[in-house]
Amino acid sequence: MEALDALLNRVSVPRLIDPAPTAAQREILFQAALRAPDHGQLRPWRFLTVEGAAREQLGELLVEAVRIKGTDVSEAALEKARAMPMRAPLLIVVIARLQDHFKVPKSEQKLAAACAAHSILLAAHAQGIGAVWRTGELSYAANVAKGLGLTDGEEVIAFLYVGTPQKELRVPQPMATADFVSAWGA
Repeated sequence: MEALDALLNRVSVPRLIDPAPTAAQREILFQAALRAPDHGQLRPWRFLTVEGAAREQLGELLVEAVRIKGTDVSEAALEKARAMPMRAPLLIVVIARLQDHFKVPKSEQKLAAACAAHSILLAAHAQGIGAVWRTGELSYAANVAKGLGLTDGEEVIAFLYVGTPQKELRVPQPMATADFVSAWGA
């Protein structure tokens, strides 16, 4: 797939089924992520793959987060949290590794990690793999970070759900760039 085609036609694919990407396809996903903009060459990211029974373990971490949050601890809310990681055969957790640096603020490092996540989505689309970026408040829960083994200075940026599209991809509707672009200055 041509680069511009991937950039102009990538869509989120929320309905994903087996199989997960192959080892060779995953290598391309992560190689693409490693090419994200990186001021200072800090490599402010790392990735975890979650699949198989580990998805159930992640579901239990999310259930615990719902219980800790304590606002809606209904059985339906717990089941929804438990089922979240089961929506795709592979989840990629994108983690920002924020470091003190004299020149590169942590906000830029977080943006670089987000760019790495986006690069994974683009590389997935280019290979015919379905993917969607999901987060939400449970993604940022302290118990989830601890359960995933995050250390001080690390934050979850994205849960990328990855797999085979269950149905044909939707065609994105073109948007008018004039709605988003304007000239500044004299």
